[in-house]
Amino acid sequence: MKIQTVDIVGLGALGVMYADFFTKKLGKERVRVLADKGRIERYRAETVTFNGKACDFNYLDAAKESRPAELILFAVKYSALEQAMEEAAHLVGEKTILLSALNGIRSEADLGRKFGKEKVVHCIAQKMAAMKEGNAAFCTNPGELALGVLDGGKEENLNVVKTFFDEIGFAYSCPADMRHAMWGKLLCNVGVNQTLALCEGTYRSVQQEGEEREMMKAAMRETILVANAEGVDLTEKDLEDWVAVIDSLNPDGEPSMRQDSKAGRKTEVVLFAGTICELGKKHCIATPVNDIFMEKIR
Repeated sequence: MKIQTVDIVGLGALGVMYADFFTKKLGKERVRVLADKGRIERYRAETVTFNGKACDFNYLDAAKESRPAELILFAVKYSALEQAMEEAAHLVGEKTILLSALNGIRSEADLGRKFGKEKVVHCIAQKMAAMKEGNAAFCTNPGELALGVLDGGKEENLNVVKTFFDEIGFAYSCPADMRHAMWGKLLCNVGVNQTLALCEGTYRSVQQEGEEREMMKAAMRETILVANAEGVDLTEKDLEDWVAVIDSLNPDGEPSMRQDSKAGRKTEVVLFAGTICELGKKHCIATPVNDIFMEKIR
C-alpha cells in the first residue's frame, strides 16, 4: 500500500498546522479536512489562518463523502473524539490507517476498539510550539510525530506511514520503547499543563523555585508511581529530563491546557489527572495532587 491522500479531523492548532503542511506538499485535492456542514460554514466565513496567512483547505462534509480514507489523522480534543469517530466511521475502510495526535494514552485504545487495533499506528505529537486564538493558528516550531505500534498494531502499517513521511519530508521519530515514550509525554502533561491551568501562569511560573514548581513535580511523581504499577519503567530520571525540557521553553509561553482555560474551553483534565486518579485507585496508590487538579480545574 502507498499513501496518496490524507484526511484530517479537527482544526485546532495542530490540525491547522498539519493541514497546512500536507496541503502544501500534496496539493489541495489530496488532503481532505473533514467536518460537519455547520463547522465548515464557520471555517469558510471566518477564514482559518496559519502564521498570518489565509488557509485554502479542501473542506468536505464527512457525511457526504464515501471514498474510503487511506490515512486519517485525528487532531481533536479528547472530549470530541467520540463524535469525530462517529462522523468518520463510514470512511474507515479495510486498509485505512489511523493516527491520533491527541494528548494522553487513551485515544489509540478508543480508536482500536471502534475500528480495529490493526488499523492504529500509535503516535505522540511532540516538541512543537503551536497555539490558536479564534481561527488564527500560530507555530514557531512544528516538532514531530513519534510513531510506533502497540497492542495489536501492524508493523506493516507503521512502515507505510514512515515511507509516506519520508517522501514528503514530514518530521517523525520511532522511539525504541513506544509505551515508555507515551507515558513520558503524559508525565510532562500531567505536571506542567495542569499546574499552569490551575495557577493561571506561564512557563515562567514553574521554571523558578516555588510552590508551582513543587506542585508540578509532585503531580509527576504520582504519575511515575502509577506508571510503575502499570508495568511502565518511568523513573526520577524521566522527571528530571522533562523538567529540563520545560525549563528550556519560552518563559512567556503557555501549554495547551492553559490556553483552553483562558479561552473558556473544556480542558483535558479528565485525560490527565483523570487517568492518574483512576489508575491510582486501581492500584491503591494515593494521588492527592491530581485529586486537587480534578476538583479545582473541573
